[in-house]
Amino acid sequence: MRMATYKGKKFLGLITARGGSKGVPGKNIKMLGGKPLLAYTILAAKKSGIFDRIIISTDDEVIASVAREWGAEVPFIRPPELAQDSTPHFPVVKHTLEFLAKENYQPDYAVILQPTSPFRLPRQLQEAADIAIEKTPDSVLSVMEVPPQFNPAKQMQVREDGVLRLFNSGLLIGKRIPRRQDLPVCYMSAALFYMFRSGLIFEEGISDFYGETTLPYFVEDPRTALDIDTMEDWEKAEKLFAEMEAYL
Repeated sequence: MRMATYKGKKFLGLITARGGSKGVPGKNIKMLGGKPLLAYTILAAKKSGIFDRIIISTDDEVIASVAREWGAEVPFIRPPELAQDSTPHFPVVKHTLEFLAKENYQPDYAVILQPTSPFRLPRQLQEAADIAIEKTPDSVLSVMEVPPQFNPAKQMQVREDGVLRLFNSGLLIGKRIPRRQDLPVCYMSAALFYMFRSGLIFEEGISDFYGETTLPYFVEDPRTALDIDTMEDWEKAEKLFAEMEAYL
């Protein structure tokens, strides 16, 4: 299903949904709150109104069928060599964009959406698209502030002689930053989306989605960034669903 171009730009929604999950068997189509997990990502993408096309890259015919039922395109089945446990995202995304290029289709921005984040909000995708349009970066990455207890300035390692050192600076443990208020503010990927200029993928020597200029999209509500990877994560999602259902 083709959707309206957003503010004169084409945004491709690319949902990567491999079969064969080990942490949560069948998680991409496992039922959460009465819908398959994959459906929440498709619905958020559609409701955002930013996408020209919403495409699924999967190696699994059952996932493909479910994706079509919820309104996404499945123009191909991903080849097995791109669906291994060790396969990184980059060749999967490149495969999709090369396939579309053969159809003479190239969006301005591609947005990787992982179905393991069911609570992302449509407005978050809109706001990120606005950043891309207004500031024209190579990429926009959803990020959250790292909790103080996990701040890189507090991380330590043990030397071969058994002495503790701060991991990043090599300073003795006694010279660490003692006050939480003095810690540098650091961010980590929130995994809601990876938005990037699609032309990056075709540039020589490029092996990631970031380019030279990556701008942050700050995720204010950590509940929206829950990423399901284990059964413990799934149980958290089931408990959180009642809180989030009204926003989805």
